[in-house]
Formats: sequence, structure tokens, C-alpha cells
Amino acid sequence: MDRLIWTAVTGMTAAMTRQRVIASNMANAQTTGFRAEVLQMTPLTLKGPAVEARAMTDAAVKGAMMTPGVMVNTGRPLDVALQGQAMLTVQAPDGSEAYTRRGDLTVSANGLLVNGEGFAVMGEGGPITLPPGGTYAIAEDGAVLRRDPGTPEAAPAEVGRLKLANPAGTAIAKGLDGLFRVIGGGILPSDAEARLAPATLEQSNVRPSEVLVDMVEAQRLYDMRTKLVATAKELDEGGASLMRMT
Repeated sequence: MDRLIWTAVTGMTAAMTRQRVIASNMANAQTTGFRAEVLQMTPLTLKGPAVEARAMTDAAVKGAMMTPGVMVNTGRPLDVALQGQAMLTVQAPDGSEAYTRRGDLTVSANGLLVNGEGFAVMGEGGPITLPPGGTYAIAEDGAVLRRDPGTPEAAPAEVGRLKLANPAGTAIAKGLDGLFRVIGGGILPSDAEARLAPATLEQSNVRPSEVLVDMVEAQRLYDMRTKLVATAKELDEGGASLMRMT
């Protein structure tokens, strides 16, 4: 009987993990550049001399769906959308280098270029700090351009350059903070061929209709396993009653 219960309980635990992933994806359906998390569920069969009739379930977030989101032109000079598989390099809270597709950039009060999550945007030499005054725009190759209002007829000057990276050929993983990092450590080299779309934002690649279907299916599976546990309890109680009668 314990085998039946353990099988059902591990399935319920996996279903709860699945629901957390679904809830996270749904909550970020409108988040700029968000990549939907992917859950991997694996049956675990205990090996032994007896019949392998005990299959439990393990579930864990194994990565993110990398399909592109919809590109929306905003007309805002500091909005950028990464093209292809290119990623924007940012500084993680621990000071390390990480990568994101979120490109809604702003200039903080101290002149630091940050994205919508507040992560400092990295250039080749570290976080990019912009001089005060002037208006800024970003070119397709990642160059940060400043136009001096005192000389409006002059061409904008390059005051920084975004580090654009391409993870092709390198395994990366998405962390709990939503940033991507190289598995096992290390950094991605700058990709001179990477390009971005200025004044554009990439939307989340979460499809709400598909997430809703997954949510209903996950709830049904959870309910089925709950009933399985209840059935196992009834069978156990029935067996105990028969033992008392004898």
C-alpha cells in the first residue's frame, strides 16, 4: 500500500512544482524580454531484484523556452530589442556577468545605464556610466550615442558600447533572478556580429492561452492523485477492519 501512496505523493509534489512554473510564466506574460521557464518531469523507477513496479516522479526547472517574442516599436531611443540569439550583458547583484533579453534601458540618477529590472548594463570595460546632460540613443551595433544640446548640428558622439553576446555553442541556464549565466561559470565573449533593433522592445514569449491549458491540466492531474491517496487510505482501512474481524 505504501508504494501506491508514495507514487501518488511524488506525483503531487511534481504537480505542485509544475503549477509554480505555470504561475511564474503567467505572472510574466507581460514582462519585457521574458523567456518562459521549462519544466522537466522524469519518472524514477527503483531498480532491484523484484518487479520494477514503483515509479515515482521528479520535476525540476531545466531551462527556458528560447523562441522569440513579438517585437514592438516604441519610438523610445533607449529601448532595444536583441535580434537572433543575441543577449544583452548586465551585472548581476553579486557583481558577476549575466545575460538577458530585457532591453528597456534608462539612465539612473547617478548616470548608470540600467535595464528595467535595475541591472547595470555592461560594456567591454564594465558597467556603462553616461555623462550628464544631452540626449542618448543606441545604434544597431550597440553603440551608445550622445547628442550635445549645445551643438545640435554636430553628429552624435559615441560615449559607450553595449556588450552584445551570443550563446551559440555555449550552454547557458536561467537562474531564479531571471538572468542567464554560463553553466559551470565563465562569460560569453562579445559578438561583433550581434545586432539589435533600436527603439523597439521584445515582448515576453509566454503564450497565455497555452499557459491556461497547462494550468487546467496540471490541476486535473493533482486532483487525480489526491483521489488516489484517498482510495489507498480506504483500502488500508478496509484491510485493517478485516484483520480485526479475524
